[in-house]
Amino acid sequence: MGATGAGDEGTSAPAAKVVTSALAVKGAVPHVTARITDLRSTKGQILACLTRNPDTFPDCDKDPEAHRLIVPASKDVELDFGPVAQGRYAVALIHDENANGKLDKALIIPREGFGFSRDAPVRMGPPAFDKAAFATGAENTRLTIRMRYLL
Repeated sequence: MGATGAGDEGTSAPAAKVVTSALAVKGAVPHVTARITDLRSTKGQILACLTRNPDTFPDCDKDPEAHRLIVPASKDVELDFGPVAQGRYAVALIHDENANGKLDKALIIPREGFGFSRDAPVRMGPPAFDKAAFATGAENTRLTIRMRYLL
């Protein structure tokens, strides 16, 4: 069992924890799951995307192999992206509070929440795939992703 934090190897940030666990059934395909923290409300829905394609991150619309989820916002949000092949992936989230299917902005500043695997830093736009990427292997991968709000 291993853990990977958002910082350097050997450090762990609780809001960006990646944990793997042994599979209960030998030969089963590992799943990726995520617990979402710090939602400011239970309004709307969570739009989630898991991709292994750096060219389509964080907007997975052009990735036919991306795993997409839409779930109601609630106090405790757990996402299950289902079985995934081994590789490097990244997750992007939107707290779509008005349930219109997109991230609303005021000029260029997001009005709704967003989050990324490994709590990837946001500067003048979304993080690069490599900043949010994590590896999956033969075991289940559990993520904790912190939702962030700028307005």
